[in-house]
Amino acid sequence: MPVRSIRTLLLLAVATPFAVVSLWAQAPKRDWKDRAEYDLYEAATKAADHNKRLELLNAWNEKYPSSDFRMERLVLFLNTYNAMGNAEQVMRTGNEILAIDSRNITPLYFMTLNTVRLAKPAPELLSMAEKAARSLVANYDSLRPSATPEADWNKERPNIMALGHLSLGWIAMQRKDNVAAEKEFTQSLKYNPNNGQVSYWLGSAILAQRNPDTQDTALFHIARAASYTGEGAYPDAGRKQASDYLIKAYTNYHGSADGLDAVRKLAAAQAFPPADFTIKSSQQLEIEKEEQFRRENPMLALWHTVKTELTKQTGAAAYFENNVKGALLPGGVNNVKRFRATLVAAKPAKNPKELVLSLENPAGDITLTLVEEALTGSAPAGTVLEFEGVPTGFTASPFMLIFEVDHDQLSGWPTPPAAKKKAAPAKK
Repeated sequence: MPVRSIRTLLLLAVATPFAVVSLWAQAPKRDWKDRAEYDLYEAATKAADHNKRLELLNAWNEKYPSSDFRMERLVLFLNTYNAMGNAEQVMRTGNEILAIDSRNITPLYFMTLNTVRLAKPAPELLSMAEKAARSLVANYDSLRPSATPEADWNKERPNIMALGHLSLGWIAMQRKDNVAAEKEFTQSLKYNPNNGQVSYWLGSAILAQRNPDTQDTALFHIARAASYTGEGAYPDAGRKQASDYLIKAYTNYHGSADGLDAVRKLAAAQAFPPADFTIKSSQQLEIEKEEQFRRENPMLALWHTVKTELTKQTGAAAYFENNVKGALLPGGVNNVKRFRATLVAAKPAKNPKELVLSLENPAGDITLTLVEEALTGSAPAGTVLEFEGVPTGFTASPFMLIFEVDHDQLSGWPTPPAAKKKAAPAKK
């Protein structure tokens, strides 16, 4: 915020409060009570030390409370309190001036400027500040004094609008109205995109709303505060603090720091994210990963769905009874015709009636029971078998799903070699 140019503009606006009384007793329709009053005024205006000036102003106010120049004295008080950084007294004095002249640009500006300097923003002071900031923003175009060139006034308009919305956003933030704070900080940045502090406040206000659809936008504004280094940037200490927070918040949201450098580079170049900007959350990435897994491994995806439900601490038995038991699996679900697994053990080893298979767990997670006669022959461990069947039972830990299968529901079992025919005896 180019404060110097704004203050120059204010000097043009008020045209020096005492220009009409530069000589004692020359004020039209107004007059000093006596020479002593004028001397107090002159001493106050010439005092370089703020505390000394305040002492003289208080003396003037105490001895001449009904002075014809009360308004001018209040403006001197206002400027002195502003120079001393006494934001509370700026509010109280400015509010006193506005009670007399609600369109006085000087208190409207200084009250708005000092809003964020309030060390203890009591509700009363926030209300004064809000009223001044709203009036400044709403009426700026019509507040120009005739002595101020229109071109100069219009040139400062973006800075005044940015300041006004900044102050209104800060007031909303103190009241924990994060929706209003977001709106005002956004407006402030539109007038002045290069304010790292406002970017940080805007990101914080959006994050505080806990809307999952806007978390990436919030992180962008935090990245702006942490990465922008031009005019109006956050001071080094502030950028360091913002950067540390960004790394933590981004990693928690995204699941890793992947892509953060690109976000920071983009945020350093512009104050608002592009329309298609997005940072995927770890949940979104997990969903996408799961969807890809289901597309590429439909059999395993179906198996995981069943296994997940059957290994839950509650509801597993009901799920089995209502959704698994007696149903043909995989039964064409997700176009999966048969499960594929490897042989762990055959019971008995030769002509078995029961097979233990491994779909995921090397120790076995499937048991097949032959409904009819036993299989013929034997097969080595690791033989790949494909099957469909009807589940009849399960154990959750260690997980084992038990199927009944017919011979025609099982493939991959090696066919035993045909018996060799005995050779015919040689003729004598």
